[in-house]
Amino acid sequence: AAAAPAAEPAKPAAEPAKPAAPAAQVPNTAQHFDGVPSVGVLFSVDGDARTHHCTASVVHSPHRNLILTAGHCNPGTHAAFVPQYRSGATTQPYGVWAIEESFAYDDRGTTGDKADLDFAFATVAPAEDGRSLEEVTGGNLLTPTPGYTNDVTVIGYPNVRNDPADRAVRCDARTARLTGTRELRMDCGGFYGGTSGSPWLTDLDDETGTGRVIGVIGGLNGGGPKGPHNDRTSYSPYFGGKILSLYSRAVRS
Repeated sequence: AAAAPAAEPAKPAAEPAKPAAPAAQVPNTAQHFDGVPSVGVLFSVDGDARTHHCTASVVHSPHRNLILTAGHCNPGTHAAFVPQYRSGATTQPYGVWAIEESFAYDDRGTTGDKADLDFAFATVAPAEDGRSLEEVTGGNLLTPTPGYTNDVTVIGYPNVRNDPADRAVRCDARTARLTGTRELRMDCGGFYGGTSGSPWLTDLDDETGTGRVIGVIGGLNGGGPKGPHNDRTSYSPYFGGKILSLYSRAVRS
């Protein structure tokens, strides 16, 4: 995992706050934990830095080799996926998986209607012993978003610049509609840059570490508001026909 991001994390990093009155309390704050096998980080294999730049998750698929992230993370083919990443570990608990091919909409973006397409899939190469990624980690079931109000568990990896602990974070939250858009929002602190692509899971089974994925951190502005304290609110595109069509294209590859 000695690899590096090609660019800065896409979820906007918080700008330095000006002296002001104490900020309002946020209802939830994400907690550090050991992570789950089906969620990990993306590294670029280009460049000189040694830090992960986005989060991704394993999605159940016929070939058992598929991951999901935000479209603006641009996984490309010069990247690797590290499930349940452990900072500083000599070997990673579930290995390092080379990305073979990525699938995203060309007109995706982080503004206007383009933000509704801010998701991407990528396939990974099998392990040296021939096992597939999903055989090793398990996979989450891609599920159309059932509505704007959902109880979800969001798991992500802030980058070390924003969170020196360099560990996975987890938050249980209730979603709502992002006003004026066809996107979801959830309020929980601690989702700094690096958490773009974090899965929004329902029915999470703590034994298997898998559930139904109904969203990812992404969308408008790359997944959150601009300005100070933007780690406290995160956005997700609504999963409908477009993501199912893209999934079908990815599994046919």
